Amino acid sequence: MYDMKALYEAESVPHAIQLLQEHPEAQIIAGGSDVLVQMREGKRAGVELVSIYGLDELRGVKLEEDGTIRIGSLTSFSHITKDPVIQEYINVLGEAVDKVGGPQIRNIGTIGGNTCNGVTSADSASTLFAWDAVVELTGPDGIRKVPIREFYIKAGKVDLRPAEIQTAILIPKAAYEGYHGHYIKYAMRNAMDIATLGCSVNVKLSEDKSVIEDVRIAYGVAGPIPMRALHAEEAGKGLLVSEASIETIGDTVLEDVTPRDSWRASKAFREHIAKVLCKRALKESIRLAGGVVHE
Repeated sequence: MYDMKALYEAESVPHAIQLLQEHPEAQIIAGGSDVLVQMREGKRAGVELVSIYGLDELRGVKLEEDGTIRIGSLTSFSHITKDPVIQEYINVLGEAVDKVGGPQIRNIGTIGGNTCNGVTSADSASTLFAWDAVVELTGPDGIRKVPIREFYIKAGKVDLRPAEIQTAILIPKAAYEGYHGHYIKYAMRNAMDIATLGCSVNVKLSEDKSVIEDVRIAYGVAGPIPMRALHAEEAGKGLLVSEASIETIGDTVLEDVTPRDSWRASKAFREHIAKVLCKRALKESIRLAGGVVHE
């Protein structure tokens, strides 16, 4: 059923790096919700695997002294959704990963596996883009931190160097303090389906809740990798909280998104829902931030 050459079990992060150096063709396996399916399909026949699933130091969420939210790469989707730090500061991430697959997948699937796959449809990815997340990578040369927008290189490829593993996702305090967000996943079915398009929006309002001080808009499946709608974000800064502003911002996303035709949806349909989802997510984010949208 599973054609593998060897399975090595890491006992620590340094041991995992050592195993990857000793077996340069080996691939990392964490929860296995993607890797095992691909092996069963014959896509990874004869593979060597390094399992990091037993490394509990890579699990859990904590608020560091400087306010950074640290999410261990082996933290499951279910854990993220229920974690009190996530719920208090970036609840939209918990809502986003709660849309991944079914309960069984969410119990075993990990945030690290979801992002290291490099796929544009990953439900966590667009929300992490909207939070200006930083990816922590540990390898033979030590630790390096890469903004998530630079981590994704092209479809299915991320910036992981030889013998390197992802150890955490970091959300800086400046990226979440004062911001409120909402994520919408559009899919053909309500459950256990890959997103046709995903949109995550964060807003920061002025003290009197009348002006959009900052807005971040991120998409999945709007291009070959998750992306930010930078033109729309710039267009929204400083606008009054109003229906007209939401229309302006939502219409501007077409300057950024580059969806394609596929069997799931046409390019034209994805462009249409890119605008619709942005407007809906933006309106809900404003509501969560305490604002009232006027005509």
